[in-house]
Amino acid sequence: MSIRADLHTHTTASDGTCEPSENVRMAKEQGLDAIAITDHDTVAGIAEAIEAAARLGIEVIPGIEVSSVARGQDIHVLGYFVPYADAAFQEKLVGLRETRHERNKLLIARLQELGIDISLENVYCRKQGTDKNIGRPHIAEELIELGVVSSIEEAFANYLGKEGAAYVNPPRITPQQAISLIKEAGGVAVLAHPGLYDDDELVQELIAYGLDGIEVYHPDNSPDQRKNYQMWAEQHGLVVTGGSDFHGWRGEEPFHAMLASHVAPADAVARLQEIARQRKS
Repeated sequence: MSIRADLHTHTTASDGTCEPSENVRMAKEQGLDAIAITDHDTVAGIAEAIEAAARLGIEVIPGIEVSSVARGQDIHVLGYFVPYADAAFQEKLVGLRETRHERNKLLIARLQELGIDISLENVYCRKQGTDKNIGRPHIAEELIELGVVSSIEEAFANYLGKEGAAYVNPPRITPQQAISLIKEAGGVAVLAHPGLYDDDELVQELIAYGLDGIEVYHPDNSPDQRKNYQMWAEQHGLVVTGGSDFHGWRGEEPFHAMLASHVAPADAVARLQEIARQRKS
């Protein structure tokens, strides 16, 4: 079945600026058949998205983007058709968010050492609710408000990205553990935006470990990288996916890219769903 789907979007459940129902509404307006909600280390936004989708006649794929670390940098693994309502699965995610909080504290401390008048309390005030899944974009917003930088991109380039002056990476699960976490829960594990890592050897290692798919169509993958990842996926029988990595708006610009600007191949959703069905049977 041919389905046009954006399989990588974020909401206010993590570091997006749009409510889950808003992502669904925009997906419908953009002519998508399906959208995945893939917030960082949480499934808190999925129920609202599914409720909105039922009204609008569009499919929501329950997903997650699991944070891990390998060779000193962040590696993200997308999980699709995860059991978002399962208490045991939700409990496993708590530790991932606690590590994110520890990282935030270390980042703020490093920024303070650099002479920047920023506080953890002010950053966390940027988000409401009890489950404050704060990430680096929230810190970047605070740096903009303080006048330290003029954009999210500048904040990451100068301070928060892997080449930035305040970059820190506390111990986290490995991408192999992230893959296992997703698959053991009955979900489908896909490597997110591999072009960001500049480490094709690691990509090959994760393929050998047991990835189900690769996010080939992503705004941060170059045309040459897409060709390579497409070839590797075909060689290993992996699902090729794609998505915008939409995080809402920072100012007037969409971050990373506009929802529906990057989509998965037409057969991707059906292939992901079949893997999940077999895994849960």
